[in-house]
Amino acid sequence: MPTCPSSAESSSRLTNRRRFLKRLAALSSTAFAAPYFVPASALGRDGRPPASERVNLAMIGTGNQGMNDLRSFLRDERVQIVAVCDVNREGPGYWNGGIAGREPARRAVETHYAALKASGKYQGCAAYSDYREVLARQDLDAVEVATPDHWHALLVTEAARAGLDIYGQKPLSLTIAEGRAMSNSVQRHGVVFQTGSQQRSDANFRRACELVRNGRIGEVKTVRVGMPSGWPDFGKTADRKAVEPVPEGFDFERWLGPAPAADYCPARVGVNFRWILDYSGGQVTDWGGHHPDCAQWGLGTELTGPVEIRNAKGVFPADPLYNTATEYYFEAVYGNGVTMIVSDKERSGVTWEGTEGKVWANRGTYETDPVGLKDSEIGPNEIHLYRSDDHFRNFVDCVYSRQPTAAPIEVAHRSITICHLGNIAMRLGRDRLRWDPKREIILDDAEADAMRSRPYRAPWKLELES
Repeated sequence: MPTCPSSAESSSRLTNRRRFLKRLAALSSTAFAAPYFVPASALGRDGRPPASERVNLAMIGTGNQGMNDLRSFLRDERVQIVAVCDVNREGPGYWNGGIAGREPARRAVETHYAALKASGKYQGCAAYSDYREVLARQDLDAVEVATPDHWHALLVTEAARAGLDIYGQKPLSLTIAEGRAMSNSVQRHGVVFQTGSQQRSDANFRRACELVRNGRIGEVKTVRVGMPSGWPDFGKTADRKAVEPVPEGFDFERWLGPAPAADYCPARVGVNFRWILDYSGGQVTDWGGHHPDCAQWGLGTELTGPVEIRNAKGVFPADPLYNTATEYYFEAVYGNGVTMIVSDKERSGVTWEGTEGKVWANRGTYETDPVGLKDSEIGPNEIHLYRSDDHFRNFVDCVYSRQPTAAPIEVAHRSITICHLGNIAMRLGRDRLRWDPKREIILDDAEADAMRSRPYRAPWKLELES
């Protein structure tokens, strides 16, 4: 059975990586604090850095978002995708019923790199079904984790212990306890982590948050977060909930991993796993990695959280498989009295309401009330938020520079915790949950507090680090 690298192997890889970074410092004419670039004199004939200076990346999870992210990394000349990993060899059930898996991913990688070669040929991307074989490689610098949510914590913590930098898709975690374990592991091992909350690299959200943080709407009283409702049939498989034979080339037992034992059906896997609480948290956590995250960015509460969840109401229709909320409402109340309302009934995006105006932002746009706030200049001595205009390139910049990314793991953990708390309150029918953001426990409610974590199915185990 493949094993993860030993501590000695991980230490050796980290030492080699640090030497690599020192070489880059000598090549680059910019400081590490600035986005990394390679001077023209260091580029190869194909306009890319030489192979010895590229970031060797493996993709773990090549289904829905994983395939999109793979294409984004292929566009970065500093990256070399050397491996792909997925429990599905190749099959349907993904976005709009599309085909995905490790073999389509491998072909996409090799076709892309072949086009850059005079020979038109390239066969340098390995394909795996077991992530442990990937993490055991000694030539890796970074991995992307784009699996279903219930696998995130195991993969991230093991990759961090292997000394690998990580691009991890949102939502960060399946539970609050997992998020804490992941953040602790990343910080302990000193690896770079970028969460796939790409709105942190959206100029409109950044501008809106800067206006709010610099007091342009006065004292913030309420933040309204609008997200989608329902159970969209993204994979065109929602009507196939009866037990079926596992398709050839699909390792369903490994797909389940730490989740409870279950029978295979197409509606369970692919993209529609998101509507099953064993694997995800529905629209609340799917979009919780985006809009509530930006709401906290504007509030300046990225490293803390609310003190209460109030008035939680969720609609959980009877269904033989899908059991996440199709409608939802809850209020996250902060120690300073600010209330964040999260609901599928609010205007899509984030609306900050203050004593002197409002700011609303959504992907690609933002609005202010009064309208003239849009022209307000942020002075040199005011708050200027982290600037990133490309989420994937920002990650690679930080792999080289060792600087924080646009969406660090602790920030992602704090943001998704709000959504986990909302789901807990709605599932239990609680009108009020008291939350201690410092100790990260639910107060005076043992049943609710126990839902901060979930048991893992043997033999899987999440190793905790302080």
